[in-house]
Amino acid sequence: MGVTYSGGMYKLYNRIIFVAESGDCREPMAAAILADIGLMRPIEILPRGLVVLFPEPMNQKAEAVMINNGLPTEGYMSSPLTAEDFKEDTLVLTMEEKQRQKIFEMFEEAVRAHVHVLTEFVGDELEIVNPYGGTLQMYGLCYETLLASIRKLANILNKGE
Repeated sequence: MGVTYSGGMYKLYNRIIFVAESGDCREPMAAAILADIGLMRPIEILPRGLVVLFPEPMNQKAEAVMINNGLPTEGYMSSPLTAEDFKEDTLVLTMEEKQRQKIFEMFEEAVRAHVHVLTEFVGDELEIVNPYGGTLQMYGLCYETLLASIRKLANILNKGE
């Protein structure tokens, strides 16, 4: 269980869901980074997209960056965020504020206290920019930005365990 400190009380999470638009780039990178960093207790880590009409493989440039950094990519297919994903023990982390707002518009099950922008949650100032359509170097920069924020996330989740 991850332990986070919020509003004067500790909250335990058994699942972390990373969410952005299509579920094929930043979300699987974030999930793989957190799984690779490791947590003190088992936590289910899932990538989800807000607009996934059908399962798609990972973005090729994101996949290349992950492979270059030793992260697994085999067999990945995008999955949509669903109402069933929202549980009391689930922390949902978006890449941008607009995605957070879209979640509240799309899902009445979403509890505001459990849905955050990743970078705000860990105390970073900038959102995780979507590298879609950019160069391989832009995907690499996205990975590095995710890595920095997710290291902070792992420290938060491991606190008190």
